[in-house]
Amino acid sequence: MLRLKLQFSKSLTLILFTLFVVACFAQHPVSKQATLVETISSAEVLIEATGIYNSSEKKSKDRQKDVERNGVARAVEDAKQTAIYFVLYGGTDPIMRSQADKDKLEPKVGQFYDMSNVNRYVTYEDSKFIQKVLLDSGSGIKITKRFKVNKEFILRDLENAGIISSRAEMSDLLGRPQLMVIPDVPKGSNPIDVLRNDPIAKHAATVVESHLTAKQYEVLVPQQMEQLNTLNDAQLMLGDRQEDIAYKLALSIGSDVYITYSGAYENSGYNTKRFSMVVRAFETTTGRLLGAETGYSQGRQGESLMSIEEAMNGAIDAVLGRIDAYWREDMTRGVQYKLLISINPSYSEDDAYEIQDVFMDAVNNISKKSKENIATKQTIDYLVWVNPERYSSSRALFRDLKKSFDSSAYGAKLKTITINRKMIVLKVD
Repeated sequence: MLRLKLQFSKSLTLILFTLFVVACFAQHPVSKQATLVETISSAEVLIEATGIYNSSEKKSKDRQKDVERNGVARAVEDAKQTAIYFVLYGGTDPIMRSQADKDKLEPKVGQFYDMSNVNRYVTYEDSKFIQKVLLDSGSGIKITKRFKVNKEFILRDLENAGIISSRAEMSDLLGRPQLMVIPDVPKGSNPIDVLRNDPIAKHAATVVESHLTAKQYEVLVPQQMEQLNTLNDAQLMLGDRQEDIAYKLALSIGSDVYITYSGAYENSGYNTKRFSMVVRAFETTTGRLLGAETGYSQGRQGESLMSIEEAMNGAIDAVLGRIDAYWREDMTRGVQYKLLISINPSYSEDDAYEIQDVFMDAVNNISKKSKENIATKQTIDYLVWVNPERYSSSRALFRDLKKSFDSSAYGAKLKTITINRKMIVLKVD
């Protein structure tokens, strides 16, 4: 009897679990066929989505009548839901990237397909159908239309539902990432001169900076940094002091990520030209490529600034999605810092290696993870990932690193050359 009860309990649990899984998947739209047409702004995208409605009536005539009465409206609803599905899961840069975030969303995904929310997310619907065909002798219908979707509304609801970390939460923990935007120029050319003299480069930079500020990033403007350097030089001359190269280095590596871009016109037929824009984002401390994308404008005659803006919007939105993923990853992996250590050349080779061992032990004491890039007798190049709740600044990190090193280095002392937001340059004397 007990065995029968256990078998019944297991069977019931399996049935309930199966029903739960089926219910979750049933919440998704039927079609799931959509493509990105254009990134309109930092918030909105234009999506071409297909919707499908299949009647559930038993008799063939009843199915046809149902499709005649309700088919178009229900298929349009499915197309709108498919557009939301695409923003959440589709394309090369969906909002839901990690499996952990997808697992959090699945039990609550129904609220994002609820038509009251869908109609809030969809800010525009094209009046014309791109496609409208009957299926299975009139028992179903498939339509295709274009919709504008506000991604920011979806992001805000995901944050409020606790499915993804909010930007405010990440900013409190990690600080807002600082980004710099510069044109991609040949070696030997000054990007600031290009920004000052090339109207295309200047307009493209303005479009990117508008995109970034709308998404609450902190933007470092290269022209302003040059003015800071000039002001610093003037102060040094007045004070009869030597030029502070370390300060300039700190300014130049002040960003978390820097974005480069380049663009050109190309023929698109019928005496029109389209603009193509290549955008790439790099992690400043390592030079690691975080994302690259090419955006295109529509082919047109004239209206060059509009074409530049259109191409840039198409590229930068995808790249920013990858920067956001990098930023969110830092919450679990830890904030990254680059450490450069110069060892006094007067140390013998044995003493230098012993100092390196002590330094590595000190790094392991304060970091979640570390990576050695270069180690010579006089130089150590390290990357460390630390808990942002424990170390909210590079100075706090250096303080604990120095304490751990100095206590074990038999008289050798760790001193600073430069402390930057993401880079710490040290020396051992």
